[in-house]
Amino acid sequence: MKIFKHHNLKALNNPVLSILMVVSLFITLVACNGSETSNTDGDDGSKEVTLEFQQWWGVELPDGALQEIVDEFTAETGIKVNLLSNPYADTKTQIAAGAAAGTMADVVGLDGSWVYDFAKQGSIANLTELMEADGYDDSQLSDQIKVDGNTYMIPVVNFAYPMYVNLDILKEAGIKEIPKTWSEFTEATSKITESTGKAGWAIPLSTESPSGIQNNFMSWLWASGGSMLNEGKPALTDNEDLTATVEFVKGLFDAEVVAPGAYAMKEADMVEEFTNGRVAFMTDSLAHLTTIKEGAPDLNFDFIPVPVKDGYSGKSGMDVANWGIGIAENSEHKEEAMKFVQYLMSPEVNAKIAVYANAFPGNSKAQPDYSAADELFLKAYELYQDSYAINEFTGLPTSEELMRTFDEQLQLYLDGDTSSANAMLKETQGIWEQSFD
Repeated sequence: MKIFKHHNLKALNNPVLSILMVVSLFITLVACNGSETSNTDGDDGSKEVTLEFQQWWGVELPDGALQEIVDEFTAETGIKVNLLSNPYADTKTQIAAGAAAGTMADVVGLDGSWVYDFAKQGSIANLTELMEADGYDDSQLSDQIKVDGNTYMIPVVNFAYPMYVNLDILKEAGIKEIPKTWSEFTEATSKITESTGKAGWAIPLSTESPSGIQNNFMSWLWASGGSMLNEGKPALTDNEDLTATVEFVKGLFDAEVVAPGAYAMKEADMVEEFTNGRVAFMTDSLAHLTTIKEGAPDLNFDFIPVPVKDGYSGKSGMDVANWGIGIAENSEHKEEAMKFVQYLMSPEVNAKIAVYANAFPGNSKAQPDYSAADELFLKAYELYQDSYAINEFTGLPTSEELMRTFDEQLQLYLDGDTSSANAMLKETQGIWEQSFD
């Protein structure tokens, strides 16, 4: 979001140690892709600044869209920007290695779940100070991700996570009604696997990139009005909704309706499985709508709400994520980097990014033109409006480690190494509490 046995919990929960462990593996990559901000003499003798912007956005936006935005910024300011675009999981690893080595790119794309760790390490800059120094009006920002009262990440665009469904697989299996509850989903996925040989559902549980816990597992809990927290603290034990969710997911694994290789699967692998028509259902970001459409233009799929626990009739929570942006503390050109951030967050540019990304803008004054948007995007927007946005991992201490340890304990339960969902959640609660001490 693969299994690790917890011999040294303190070490595994220490994000600094975790990052240092991967530095040796990626130091060569960082040396090539890390912050190598350059200054060259311009025609008038002034210094030309080139910023590096490391992110996964360029891979998921339409071809050339991010470069076009960057070129417009350069034309307006004279500041050049070198894009370092890689898939999400690779970007996370490279940014983490750069943070530990002090070679992070000047401007970095961030996931809200990374912010606490990087801020505490001192690897990303205090944006509150930079905005104040520049006289920036932050009231136009729809959200700011803060640590200890200071902003370290600004969400550029926000994504909803609806459930994707391959309608042709349902037709092939003779399923006429879209499942709305857990029992209906279990029945539908079992029928799909039995009659078509295809997977009913996919979940990426790679602990290398454990975001599957927030986006694909907890989305079941949140859709049924549940919560994993109580007043901002872990509340995994004696949590009827969460216990039921764990047991429900185990039931799907026991029924063998889950796409093979879940423990090693990353988000990109899941999307590929769906795009290639091998999976009937997945919960995924709207960011991949363009990718899937381009990869499989004839794929007949739709968006549906995540099915809810039987008997639940309240409003559903919809998992949301964002493309956040931050500035490296090691950057020698924070002033220019802040200008670039402000450019991306300007109403006109932010609206353009939102449209390109099939997302919702991070600037409250932005007015995206969705008139030409894909019909599926508009469908997802309707589902989003009918739900409440939620992601309880955003801004938590060692957020990604929380996902990872939950993932590890979940796998032990799925394999039968843990006797019950209650035992699994009790063990996870104890591990999580160490991060909140």
